[in-house]
Formats: sequence, C-alpha cells, structure tokens
Amino acid sequence: MRMNPGVFAIAAAASLFPMSIPMAGGDAQSPRAAFLKMIDRPRVPLAPEMSAMGEADGVAQFHFTYAADGAQRVPGLLFRPVSAGGTKLPVIVVLHGTGGNKQGQVPLLRRLAGKGFVAIAIDGRYHGERSAQGTGSADYQAAMLRTFQTGKEHPFLYDTVWDVMRLIDYVETLPGADASRIGLIGFSKGGMEAYLAAAVDPRIRVTVPCIGVQSFRWALDNDSWQSRAGTFKTALDSAAKQEGVETAGAEFLRHFYDKVAPGVYSDFDGPAMLPLIAPRPLLTINGEIDARTPGPGLQLCFDAAKKAYAGAPDHFRTVIEPKTGHAVTAEAQNTAIEWFERWLK
Repeated sequence: MRMNPGVFAIAAAASLFPMSIPMAGGDAQSPRAAFLKMIDRPRVPLAPEMSAMGEADGVAQFHFTYAADGAQRVPGLLFRPVSAGGTKLPVIVVLHGTGGNKQGQVPLLRRLAGKGFVAIAIDGRYHGERSAQGTGSADYQAAMLRTFQTGKEHPFLYDTVWDVMRLIDYVETLPGADASRIGLIGFSKGGMEAYLAAAVDPRIRVTVPCIGVQSFRWALDNDSWQSRAGTFKTALDSAAKQEGVETAGAEFLRHFYDKVAPGVYSDFDGPAMLPLIAPRPLLTINGEIDARTPGPGLQLCFDAAKKAYAGAPDHFRTVIEPKTGHAVTAEAQNTAIEWFERWLK
C-alpha cells in the first residue's frame, strides 16, 4: 500500500525540486561544468511514490520510485531504524555493480540502518526492476550498443550519475533524512558512478568508491583495458562487427568510448574527476591485483587527488587490499562504514 502522510510522505509542492548545484572551485570550462552540461536534460516533476514493506529487526523498509527524466523512473529501497522516530538521520546511498541490483545491497542496507543511517539503494540503468531479466546483463549491453549506433542516452555510468543527482533532489524532500549529511558508496560500476557523481554534485558530503577508481587513459595506453572492457564485451564486439572490425583492440575501444561515454578516458578520467571531490571526505578501496583497476593508473588518480587534498590530508584515504582482485572484503566494508560514521556523525 502507499504510505499515508508521515515521516516519509512527500508534499505535493515538493514533487518538483529544482536542482541547484554549487559550482565551487570551477568555471564554465571546468570538468565539472562540462560533465553537467553533457548529462543535462529537461527537469520533470519527481512524482515520487513510496510504499511500506514492513519492519524487521527494528528496521522499517520502504520501496519507492521517482522520475529521473521524461522517460525513466528510478526504483529504490529505503531502510531506516524504527527507533529514530521523526529524527533527521544522515543518509547513505549504495550503488551496485554490473549485473547487480538494489536487492543485492539489502544486507548492507540493514547494517547501515542498524547503525543509525537512512540507507538507500537504487537500480542502475537497465538493471534490476529496470531490466526485463532483473539483472541488467542483456538489456544493459543492448542499451550500450544502441548508444553507439544512435548517440542517444549514456547507459554506461553517466545516466546513473544523473539518477543519483535526482535521488538527492528526492532525499531533500524527505522529512526524516538530513540532506546536509549524504554519503555515497558504490561497487565496481557503482564505484565509478560514485566518484563521478561526487565530483559534480557537492551535496554528496562523503564518498567511498570501491573497486571503481581508475585511469581509463592509462589502461588504453598500456594494453591493460581488456578486463574493464570485458564487462561490456557483447556490446563492444557487436559494435566492432557492425563497423567491419574483426577484433576490437585499444583503438576501436577509444572509438567506442567516444560514442558511448565521451570523455571517460580524457576530460572525465579518474585523475581529472577525483580532485573535484576535495576537500570533502573521500575513501577509495581497491584490490592490489584487480585487473580492472590497474595499479599504475590508479596511482595517477591518487597523485592527482593528493594535490587537491593538500590542505586537508586527513579527508583523503586510500585502501589497497593485499592479494585481492575485483572484490571488497568484509574488513574493507567495515573500514567504509567507520569512515561514514566518522564524517557523517
């Protein structure tokens, strides 16, 4: 059933919440301004809907949707401790990886709610409820191929960044959420979306990109792109076949990126975007032997960020998990939660 007016009821007047993002530290030519211009689209009323899913172990659970644009509604889950009543709590948004969905983040949502946060997860473009398969694999690949062919949409990373920004508009209307204390954590694809979103939206106060930070340019220049490209191999190979390319190599991948995610290995690469998060708290988590985030390219990102955090070095921390590939260990997840508790409470 839909919720009656209460802690999470949405006033009709708030259903269209104008996005107003300060451009501190940037000008019309900055990567932030350029990225925002590229993903911008007509604002539509949020038209939010929320329904209660019951309570379990002291945590109230809700399902919601809101309009991201004229064609897309974003489904999400919201968990909140019952004991908080109407108290405004800090918020943590969780973004899943390729082929995942919001439901896969439920254990983390429960844990975060148990620690006194409003915990939210959404489905990325062509994943979960936004995919016929419920996972996103086939629909996501097909959407990327359509973008390569038509130039419409940006299902690889960029459109979900827009969805996150609209989610923050929505959070700002929730009486039980403290919109001045919003954290964002993402995994793999979600980790990339997390640092891009934080770079362009200063309303995100604390960010933890997990196994996502990387330099696309370094990977292309140093023949280390194969593992990352493997996450969208079907779309890449189909695009190559359509253009008469027998095997998609680094040069064709550049061409593919230019159409599907313009600027991802240049203006909007990790070393360009990570510094834009400063001086807001940023914790990065990566695996020492993760082929999708090669170490030397990762170091370029860290070096650029460290310069930006020179005035607030304690606000930037990197975690490299030894002998770990494309995964986040329980210990690293504990570190992420401690980071949120430190900076959002």
